[in-house]
This record gives sequence, structure tokens and C-alpha cells, in this order.
Amino acid sequence: MRYAMIMAGGSGTRLWPMSRAGEPKQLIRFIERPGTSERVSLLELAANRLEGVVPLERRYICTGEGHREVIRDRLPDFTDERILGEPLPRDTVNAVGFSAAVFSKMDPGAVFAVLTADHLIRPQATFAHAMDVGFSIAENDPTQLVSFGIRPSYPATGFGYIENGGALPGTDGLGFKVARFVEKPPLDKAREYVGSGRFSWNAGMFVFHARTFMDLLKRHKPESFAGLKKIQDAWDTEQQQDVIDRVYPTLPKISVDYAVMEPAASDPKVSLAGVRMDVEWLDVGSWPSYGETLEADKHGNRVSGGSVALHDARNNMIVSSSDSHTVALLGCDDLIVVHTPGATLVMPRHRAQDLKKLHEELPDDLK
Repeated sequence: MRYAMIMAGGSGTRLWPMSRAGEPKQLIRFIERPGTSERVSLLELAANRLEGVVPLERRYICTGEGHREVIRDRLPDFTDERILGEPLPRDTVNAVGFSAAVFSKMDPGAVFAVLTADHLIRPQATFAHAMDVGFSIAENDPTQLVSFGIRPSYPATGFGYIENGGALPGTDGLGFKVARFVEKPPLDKAREYVGSGRFSWNAGMFVFHARTFMDLLKRHKPESFAGLKKIQDAWDTEQQQDVIDRVYPTLPKISVDYAVMEPAASDPKVSLAGVRMDVEWLDVGSWPSYGETLEADKHGNRVSGGSVALHDARNNMIVSSSDSHTVALLGCDDLIVVHTPGATLVMPRHRAQDLKKLHEELPDDLK
């Protein structure tokens, strides 16, 4: 059967000060739902995106254990047993492995999608069709590891890339063989990849047969496999939580791309497949990318929430979570200003990538 797991464990340091330890970026209600004035979180949008793709009762969220209560409050359809709580974040290979361990114990034939909670993806129908093609590939051949490629619009160095190795028959023209994965290349390589026309951005979404993924872990990341096998054996027993709390924090921290997808390219027991996902795809991982979700005024200023006063100001972005506090800009250009009750950020737009460095220097009570 088909399952889905939404990864919702990121810290979102480049969206500070709205993204904080208690309410990271995937839980902030700062995205306007299309066609309404309602503001929702990226996680809520990701969960709704699965309508018509995977039945509600087989959708799961993998997140920090400390976020369980707020997720249950905001997404009440996700009951306790469908929230996979991580005692500590151990990167994406263990989040995916945690899900594979649980799904393969419940259902030896489980095929599951790995989805992200920090992207805006439109239109829904195109996303759903691509996911259906991906599921079909893995269902017809459990040795296929399916990834999803986005047509690159510029030579990004913050995304991984997938090289097209030729069409896969019977996939509505969307499927292709994957020649290789490249994780976050330098700018000269990114330009080469985009110019060749053979590469897609790696969307960070996958479809795996659960047992196949566990076998891959056993071969390529045995330390993770050993710990996750203990969690699998204890799942749905009285020892479940004790084993998770004891074992999960000891798992080696590494991404699924480095730990599994790259070595899988030379693993004779599996094959790599890609599916083109021809959608509008926005990684809302920084304030400039969030700004792309806002409409600019005639001077290029973008405003979200709160009370804002502008004079002789151009190409700024102002975000506020307080209606009772006015943010005023006079004679300012190309600034990002983010106001919250606990902290206010002011920075030049071109320094947005350095926000992570500032975050590292903050006291813990401000993170």
C-alpha cells in the first residue's frame, strides 16, 4: 500500500527571528492560502497537498518530539501514532529510515513517499500526477529508488542536482533513468549543469519501497540500520518510547543524499529513477525566498502583516507579527526588516545568507 511521510524537522535559522526553537519555520503561519486571506503554515500546506495522492490514514509526519502538541493542535487529523517524534534531530537519512522501519513492520509491501515541509508547490494537479507516476515506478519494481526533478531556473548552488540518463518507458513521458546525483555543486559546475539541459534540481522528495530502503541502510549505513532495527523491533510494544529515546540520539547524523542516494548510484541491487515535476517550486528557506510569496508595491517594497509606514523607500521587505507596532522606513533601500515581540532583525538584502552566522552567536533563549 501507499504511505507518505512529511519531513518537518528543520530549524529554519535563516528565517529568524520568526523561526524559533519552539516554532520553527514549518510551523509559522505566515503563508497566505491561495484564494483566501487565511494564513497557514508550510506544514499545513504540505499535508493538504497529499489530498488524492495518499489516504489520510496512511499519512505521517516526522518531526521533533517537542513539536508534537502544536502539530496535533493545528493538524488534528494527525493522531499520535502518525507523528514520528525524534528525540533529537539526526538529519534526513534517519528520518527516512525511521519511517521505513515503521512502515515495513506494519506492511511488508509498503511503498512510501518522502515529502518536504518547506516548499510551495503549484499546481496541485501536476504535483499529484508526478507523485502517482513515482509510486507506480516503485510499485512495479521495488528495486527502483525514485526522486523528483525540478527544471532549474538559475544555477543554484544551494540545491542538489539530478542528471537525466535517458527516458523510462511507460511513465507518461515524465520518468527517466538517473545517471547520478550531485550534492550542492560550486557555481561553475551549476552553470555547466543548467546549460547542458540534462540536469534537474533535486526536489528533496522521493518514493521508496520500505524494505528496499532498509536493505540500503544495512549495506551503506549499517550504524543507522542497527539502531533503526532496534526501534522497528520495539515499535507497537510497551518498550517503544524507551527504545526510541535511548537509541535515536545515537544515530550518525548525515543526509539521505550523502548516505544512500549517492552510493546507490553504484549499487548493483538497485536502480535510480527520476520523475519530472513541472511545477512552480519555491524553497521558502530564507527571507528573500519568502519575499517571493509577497506582492510588491510600485516601489518594489513587499510587506507582510502588521502596520508599516514607508517614505522614499524602495525594494525593501518588511514582515511583522504585531498589529499594534508600526515599522517605519525613511530613505531606506534593499533592507529586510522582521519584527516580532521578542526580537527585531534589520539587514541588507544581500547579507541574508549570513543570517545563520548571526544565529550561531545568539544566546539560547533567543534561538
